[in-house]
Amino acid sequence: MNTPWGPSQGATIYAEGVLFHSTASHGGFSLVPGRNCSIHPALHRPSGFYEEDAEWAAVAQGLPELFTTRERREADETIRNFWPEAWERIHGRKLEPGESRERDRQVFERRHAEDWIVIAAIRSTHRPGFTEVIATRGGKRGERVGERRFLIPVEDYKTGPLGFVIDEVRHPIYDGPSSFVRYRG
Repeated sequence: MNTPWGPSQGATIYAEGVLFHSTASHGGFSLVPGRNCSIHPALHRPSGFYEEDAEWAAVAQGLPELFTTRERREADETIRNFWPEAWERIHGRKLEPGESRERDRQVFERRHAEDWIVIAAIRSTHRPGFTEVIATRGGKRGERVGERRFLIPVEDYKTGPLGFVIDEVRHPIYDGPSSFVRYRG
């Protein structure tokens, strides 16, 4: 059988019309139309194919009787962290801060869209006790994105899961000698 990930090299039958395919590169579930209609509309794939890294959670959510308690718990966590809007539709409530990495990232990006956020850091060899950083507005990357360098005292530079936001009052722009190769003259 052909799958979106290449020819199936083997399949595990979970139930009639629910197969998990292994391929040379990836894998995932294929559901026949009658089974695919069990998937919540917010997670539904018309093709009936659900890849193994994250989309498998839609299958576990829609067909819970085919999965263990642990797998159902992991599926719920996957949906919260990959598709928070879908999770909220399924459960009928808003996620609170800290309940979804993706939702927390979305909030962080909106809140700090105009702030300087570190995209690269290195211990300064020119200013001992400082971390030299490169920051961009909103932490964006790309060729046409303006960058600034800052020096942050080593004891202040603590990165979190969503990035380090520059405090322009405490962390002045730095244009001195650089420890970054591309800024070395």
